[in-house]
Amino acid sequence: MSYKTIKNIIGIILGNTLYALAVILFIVPNGLITGGSTGLAIAANHVFGMSITAFVSIFNIVMFGIGFWILGKTFALTTLISTFYFPFILSVFEKTMGYTQMTTDPLLAALLGGVLIGSAIGIVIKCNASTGGMDIPPLVINKKIGIPVSISMYIFDFMILLMQVFYTDKEMVLYGIVLVATYTIVLDKVLVVGKAQTEVMIVSKEYNKINEAIIHDLDRGTTMLKSISGYMKNEYPVVMTVVSNRELPKLNDLVLNIDEHAFMVVSKVNEVRGRGFTFKKEYIES
Repeated sequence: MSYKTIKNIIGIILGNTLYALAVILFIVPNGLITGGSTGLAIAANHVFGMSITAFVSIFNIVMFGIGFWILGKTFALTTLISTFYFPFILSVFEKTMGYTQMTTDPLLAALLGGVLIGSAIGIVIKCNASTGGMDIPPLVINKKIGIPVSISMYIFDFMILLMQVFYTDKEMVLYGIVLVATYTIVLDKVLVVGKAQTEVMIVSKEYNKINEAIIHDLDRGTTMLKSISGYMKNEYPVVMTVVSNRELPKLNDLVLNIDEHAFMVVSKVNEVRGRGFTFKKEYIES
């Protein structure tokens, strides 16, 4: 088994553990409602008295079967751990910790629960896997009809929240919306952690010196873009480079030491792929 596979398995287990903790510590003890399979499980618990763990176990297995049938073996393998591990760890926490109320403030519980759930789903997705359950229907719909996963996922979550209006105080629905919104925002942030970089475009008559300095002093690659200035019509190539956030101050000093009148455009990029970022640099002798 490769190091990457072991790392992904550990990540999937960690993500599902965090998700179970959110349910045990914040969602159920404070009577919060949420979307996904957990939201359906809470609804089944209120209406039929069915155990949350039992419902999640059955539902996840059914969804896993549907995913295996429609989405194929590759999907099944990446979702297998979540499908069986989440109900297991939820059951362990139920028996050992019980539904421990960490806070009596529903707003604080919604925010903290959202942070845990968003982090959990983000970690699992970064391991090229799925948390199973209600993650599967949007994927099936996307394959069969072409509707974007995010849209159908939001629709399902909203419908599950509305379903719980009939036995829950209407104010709790608002807290449920806060919970869903929080874990959606956190999920987006977790997915780009460690991948965000800074793109810098530099316009200067000393472009050759700046280009050489970035390559040799900063050890970063560059791209020269042909350009013509709008006012003076000078044909100075734009030097484009991508650096980490920590390298930005050093790059700024390096450029200004060469040309204090250099024009720099700095922007954040969510992810950079290629040599020097997602795989090892290769040095070519000139």
